[in-house]
Amino acid sequence: MENSLAYAQQQDHQDPLKHFRNKFLIPTNNEGEELIYLCGNSLGLQPKKTSEYLEQELNDWAKLGVEGHTDAKYPWFPYHEFLTKSMANIIGAEPSEVVIMNSLTANLHFLMVSFYQPTKTKFKIVIESDAFPSDKYAMESQLKFHGFDPKEGLILWKPSKGEDLCRFEDLEKLLEEQGDEIALLMIGNTNYYSGQAFHLKKITELGHKHSCIVGFDLAHGAGNIQTNIHNSGADFAVWCTYKYLNSGPGSLGGCFIHERHANNPDIKRFTGWWGHNKQTRFNMRQDFDLLPGAEGWQLSNPSILSMAAIRASLDVFEEAGMENLRQKSVKLTGYMEFLIKEINEDRINIITPTDQNERGCQLSIQVNNTDKNLHTQLTESGVISDWREPDVIRVAPVPLYNTFEDVFKFIERFKEVLN
Repeated sequence: MENSLAYAQQQDHQDPLKHFRNKFLIPTNNEGEELIYLCGNSLGLQPKKTSEYLEQELNDWAKLGVEGHTDAKYPWFPYHEFLTKSMANIIGAEPSEVVIMNSLTANLHFLMVSFYQPTKTKFKIVIESDAFPSDKYAMESQLKFHGFDPKEGLILWKPSKGEDLCRFEDLEKLLEEQGDEIALLMIGNTNYYSGQAFHLKKITELGHKHSCIVGFDLAHGAGNIQTNIHNSGADFAVWCTYKYLNSGPGSLGGCFIHERHANNPDIKRFTGWWGHNKQTRFNMRQDFDLLPGAEGWQLSNPSILSMAAIRASLDVFEEAGMENLRQKSVKLTGYMEFLIKEINEDRINIITPTDQNERGCQLSIQVNNTDKNLHTQLTESGVISDWREPDVIRVAPVPLYNTFEDVFKFIERFKEVLN
């Protein structure tokens, strides 16, 4: 690797995925100059196809009204099915195990109806200590709902003293000590703060060894790393689609239910009419007839406009290929790590793992003895990144639309702000 603009441009020229950047709308400043957008871990950029896909549904709504459910170019009644195979490919699941519905935290609560079945003696929940706040709030409220004190029932998997990352050995110790009392492991498969990606299969096997249900929040993994969720053996998972999956702010989320559970009609769940047999759903006066697979967890008819935006993005992923994107991601993130270390500044520490198998494209850069003014200055320089208190800047060179030149220019501006 070389610390030069010429080298970065050469890498972009050789990049077989370089044309995918042109499929996205890149934010610009007031002068029309493209910003360096490194915030796909919070909100992915808009594919150019999105407006076309949305316009199709708006036009069909205008022309057809309610008949669009059956007569639209992409009929609304089965619309979620247009997303299933592509989404299953991205997360590494069987199509029958995947459904797009609701939003992430809502899905988490609905799946916990099925998979969090505490008893008086086995009721505790394990999450990573710096889990995304919404996951923590959901776990606390579930414990309260079932009559348990969150202070007793919520166990935090913490890094060792003086470290930033969670060690698997510490999780093993937790399970050895309290496994008989733990009902659920609910881990963010890629931690939103540190960027640490956990080994799903090892965690699942550990949890199952102690008769625990194992679920994952894939919000920072889906579209970023190859989660291979089916082969991990995890019981369930949830994710959003507006980060690396580029579906727009607040768009619908996704659910995975492993096939050993997905076709079990006896699992407890909250139900609604969209989980009813498709052939008789509109007969209205029949008893509930459960759909097999993950579709059986649906409640309401979903937002077609949101799903149209998801479909636009998934079509880009299908064309690029998740394996190809991951290969580029490793190179692009590795180049950013190399350039950060070239700064040779004692105040800077990358808290994200150095092992490429333990991270996605996000790097969390800790800058000691600073505050949010550093991030403000970086933003003013034309870099869109993310600040997390007390001293971390999160940056994500996304392989679909970021370039090696983006990475090089970001580092140049970062050094200017530091000085």
